[in-house]
Amino acid sequence: MKRVKKKLFSDFIARKGLKSTRQRDTILEFFLASDRHMSIEELYLKVRAKHPNIGYATVYRTLKLFAEAGLAREIQFGDGQTRYEHVNEGEHHDHLVCTRCGTIVEFENPVIEKLQDEVAKSHGFLIETHKMELYGLCPKCRK
Repeated sequence: MKRVKKKLFSDFIARKGLKSTRQRDTILEFFLASDRHMSIEELYLKVRAKHPNIGYATVYRTLKLFAEAGLAREIQFGDGQTRYEHVNEGEHHDHLVCTRCGTIVEFENPVIEKLQDEVAKSHGFLIETHKMELYGLCPKCRK
């Protein structure tokens, strides 16, 4: 899967007339290796720990390119911080967000998806895209 995503990004960069750089490749490696919803700052700190020559602006611009290429999705959970998650073709999930510690849990539920389709259909809507975010306290913060 990583090879496919690297190829997609390489093709995207070429179509845009941009150069393929070692810094972009490094940032992509770190992004793809993460299974978290990462902020620019979090990714920057991970990259910088091993590659101190890569600056914050480069990470910022590169994440924007990932989103433009369809490899990443920008998400805002109401805390003023943009996070990025992987985009996998044909996959959809929703989020549980802890309002105290910021933990984010992804979940899939076919019953909820079916109900959303039924509600949309009953109102004559065709769903093109949607997102569901449920906010509350995680088990750790409830203790």
